Amino acid sequence: MKVEIANPIYDVVFKYMMEDNAVAKLLVSSIIGEDVISLDPNPQENTVEKKDIEGNTTLTVYRLDFSAKVKTPDGFKLVIIEMQKASYPSDIMRFRGYLGNQFADKNNSIEREDGYMEALPIYAIYFLGKDLEICDTPVLKVFTSIMDLGAQQIIHAKSAFIESLHHQSWIVQISCMQEPRRNELELLLSVFDQNNRSSDHHILNVNEEDFPDKYRPLIRRLKQAASEPEVKKRMKDEDEVFDYMKMIERMAAYKAANEERKKWETDIAKKDEELVKKDEELEAARKKSEAAAQELEEERKKSEAAAKELEEERKKSEALHLKLQQAGLV
Repeated sequence: MKVEIANPIYDVVFKYMMEDNAVAKLLVSSIIGEDVISLDPNPQENTVEKKDIEGNTTLTVYRLDFSAKVKTPDGFKLVIIEMQKASYPSDIMRFRGYLGNQFADKNNSIEREDGYMEALPIYAIYFLGKDLEICDTPVLKVFTSIMDLGAQQIIHAKSAFIESLHHQSWIVQISCMQEPRRNELELLLSVFDQNNRSSDHHILNVNEEDFPDKYRPLIRRLKQAASEPEVKKRMKDEDEVFDYMKMIERMAAYKAANEERKKWETDIAKKDEELVKKDEELEAARKKSEAAAQELEEERKKSEAAAKELEEERKKSEALHLKLQQAGLV
């Protein structure tokens, strides 16, 4: 049977869903593939404001941190789980900065019986509205592995030191969700599938019977969110923010394109000026060359005239010499 659920791509719906601790444990356990026994929100639960080019608040990116107790084959372990939901995956430095703060936070450690402070492992879960150009799967897992470089083999061992310095992460690519669902996790995360949107983008239509009984609490929570007036109002507010954000991006793109066009026109004008200058220099050089050629021609003519005069003087001299011989004077 088709039911209407609130679209969890909206921050307000995502937050409403995660405020139900049982639902939050269900979602986190399913993603990390481990049995979460307890899940406690940390005080640093917040949103991150993003500013437009004029410094005005235009977008909030929701993130939430938990302290979690996870069941393992050897007993239990405590971990810090960081969740972030954003529409764009491009702001890598913000993700890095926040993750760095998590590693540096002394509160993300526990005191052992020997008094030594042990840093807790960190799990990072990202819900991205845009894909990472790896769109053959909606859920990516990035995990650490230990390699023996000499043997070039993966070592299947665990180390608290390594787990404390390196983190595992899961990336949910909302735009890559599609049917058929290949496993239960993809089925659960299909509540984010935007292909199920109704004409009202605040609502998704899902078949409740497609979900196993263990996932029904999450479906019920999102059904409840769809009927909450305050949630509906906040979704409309988010729409306005995103519309404004898109307008800002278009303006920024137009401004960048306009500046690029002006730069191109300036470069063209500069090159035109350089070509005109070179033409003028070539014309001046041509005229100088022609003037030099004319001078050479005049010198040649003068030289020919001088040679002709010398030839006439020679002939006169020979004629005089001949007359003197005939007169017996030489």
